[in-house]
Amino acid sequence: MAASPLSIPPLMPYSVSPIGFVRSCFKEKFAIPRQPQLAPAARGVLELLAPFDNGEAVHGLEQVSHVWLLFLFHQALEDKPRLKVRPPRLGGNQLVGVFSTRATHRPNGIGQSVVKLDKLEPGKLWLSGIDLLDGTPVLDIKPYVPYADSVAGAYNRIADSAPELITVEWQAQALNQAHSHGLRLAEPLVELIEQCLAQDPRPAYQQPLPERHYGARFWDVDVRWHYPEPAKICVLEVVVA
Repeated sequence: MAASPLSIPPLMPYSVSPIGFVRSCFKEKFAIPRQPQLAPAARGVLELLAPFDNGEAVHGLEQVSHVWLLFLFHQALEDKPRLKVRPPRLGGNQLVGVFSTRATHRPNGIGQSVVKLDKLEPGKLWLSGIDLLDGTPVLDIKPYVPYADSVAGAYNRIADSAPELITVEWQAQALNQAHSHGLRLAEPLVELIEQCLAQDPRPAYQQPLPERHYGARFWDVDVRWHYPEPAKICVLEVVVA
C-alpha cells in the first residue's frame, strides 16, 4: 500500500522579540572567533529588557557555570534563504549545505552559543568566552546541562578539531599600548587580541602578503597587524578609536 502524502500545514509567520542585547568587546564582525569558548578573554554583558530585568527571570541561574544563548545574526539577515554556503573552515571555497554548518547565513538568522556565566545580577549577565557582536539581540537563555549537552562519541567530520593556531608577535610599542589600554578598560586586552588573532581572521582565500595590513576593533581600541610570514602575525599598533 502506498503511503499517503504528507500533509503540510500552511506556513504561518511567527514573531519573536529580544529579551535583551549583548554589550560586547567585539565592535565589528572581522576577527570575532568562529565559535564560542575559543577566546576565553572575550567578555561582554547581556543586558535584559523588561519584564525580564528585575531578577525573577534569572533566579537560580547563579548555580550554573555556562549558558546557551539563542540570538539573531542581526547584521547578516537575508530575504532569500541560502541552501548552500562556503564555510571558512573549508577554506571559503567549498559549497556545503547550510544545515551542515554554523554559518551566519541562516534561514531565520538564528544563532546559538554556549558561554561562561561569570557574574549575575538583576537585569545583567556578565559573560566570557563569547563570539557575539556588540548589540546582538538575544532571544532566549538556557542553562548548560553537562550530562545532556556533552554527548559521548559525538563527531563532526567537517570540523573534527579546534582550528590550528598561528604565532602572534608584538612590536614593542604595540604591546605597551595594549597593556596601557587594558589597564584603562580593566579588561585582559593583550590576551583578547592574542586569542582572536591566533585563529587567523584573514579570509582563507587571501594570501597573507607582508605589505598588506589588517585591522579590527576590540572594545574602544583599533588593532592593526600584518603577516611577516604566512603563519605568523605581528601586531603593529593598538590605539584608541
